[in-house]
Amino acid sequence: MTETLASRTARSTVVPPVLGGLGLFTVLLGAALPLIDFFIVNVALPTIGHDLAASDAVLELVVAGYGVAYAVLLVLGGRLGDMFGRRRLFIGGMIAFGLTSLACGLAPSAWTLVAARVAQGAASAAMLPQVLATIQSATAGPRRAKAMGLYGATAGLSMVAGQILGGVLVAADIAGTGWRAVFLVNVPVVLVGLFLAAKAVPETRSQHPAPVDGPGTALLAIALVSLLAPLTEGRASGWPLWTWVSLAVFPVAATAFYLVERRAERLGRTPLVPPSLFSNLPLRRGLVMILPFSIGFSGFMFVIAVALQQGVALSPVRAGLTLAPMAVSFFVVSLLGPRLVARWGTRVVTAGGLVQAVGVAVLALTVWSSWPHVGGLELWPGVIIAGAGQALQLPILFRVILSEVPPARAGVGSGVMITAQQSALALGVATLGTLFLTLTPGHGMRDALVTTLLVQLAGVALTTGLSLRLPRTIA
Repeated sequence: MTETLASRTARSTVVPPVLGGLGLFTVLLGAALPLIDFFIVNVALPTIGHDLAASDAVLELVVAGYGVAYAVLLVLGGRLGDMFGRRRLFIGGMIAFGLTSLACGLAPSAWTLVAARVAQGAASAAMLPQVLATIQSATAGPRRAKAMGLYGATAGLSMVAGQILGGVLVAADIAGTGWRAVFLVNVPVVLVGLFLAAKAVPETRSQHPAPVDGPGTALLAIALVSLLAPLTEGRASGWPLWTWVSLAVFPVAATAFYLVERRAERLGRTPLVPPSLFSNLPLRRGLVMILPFSIGFSGFMFVIAVALQQGVALSPVRAGLTLAPMAVSFFVVSLLGPRLVARWGTRVVTAGGLVQAVGVAVLALTVWSSWPHVGGLELWPGVIIAGAGQALQLPILFRVILSEVPPARAGVGSGVMITAQQSALALGVATLGTLFLTLTPGHGMRDALVTTLLVQLAGVALTTGLSLRLPRTIA
């Protein structure tokens, strides 16, 4: 009896895991890698196509294969982290990411590269959900708010930096590697990350882990693939019959997924995505905002890369560096976010939407009046303003979405949020990218780019309006 009481006392006094500064840096490094790799190939695609004799359809698969595998497996990755330990999944995912990056960099053919990119997306899905789940479980109070702000800043900066880094690496042609350097650069970074993770990242897991939801996982995968695959591949392949059949499957699969998950929760099981999670008001309203924001962000990054290289004939490095002021603006302003939120609450997100709208409008006006002389300085005012506005939205939205998710559901909550963001990023390339590439032959690249920017501006207006429905304060 004494031993039992002693063991209970020991368990009750166990110090909860704490994520220190070095550990936070390590998980943020793990968060940056998958997001950088989603965008790093944009400016490298023409070189890849030439070197591997790849068609436009296959090149789109290099982007889409990564994005679809990533989006499909994210929620499962969060669940596995809850079950087996988030540190363990983080390290395992990082190892797999390094190996698949090496496979991408050594790919001898276009289809080998596509397969390696799909595997790289799956590795990212194992690693990334553990970042937010670890932050949620191993920080509290102001430290959590600061960590979430830094995560949001890292996410936004990574998406811009990926495109810049891609251009620099392709132009540098390190040791004759050309485009392969955009993947091989991950290998030494992963080695550093693994060393730091072994030293500084605490182990956390759910106290009541649930088994994998097989039917839910399968139905979610079918729903996302049936939506993202035809949208990302349809234009390049000429919209064959399978794309329309796949799009018709999406609403059926999505409905079946919801019904299966609702039934599982009613029976007392733990579904992959518990429908009750969406009764969380901040999560629900924040997710609705993430969709148009991410669609506009990724669509702009893809379109501007194509327009600057093919329309203005800039080199990959100059096309990438054109966005450097946007990265600087995003980073600097995102550091101010926590202070602004402490004073003004979520109305900072509304202000950010208005600032971003001004930036996108300035970009559209610049392209309209100065095309094709828009190779850098002309675009900088617009991208600086837009980057500042985005910095006042994305990091704060991440905080809002996860603010009231309990630690026991940290893996699921972060997986759902990142799945929504990643799916929207893929949709942005598919929708705005397709719009731009479809309009270009008939209307010219200037008009196609201006039209795409105006569509993005409409999305910014929608996001700004939705921000008025967010809770005024963040828990």
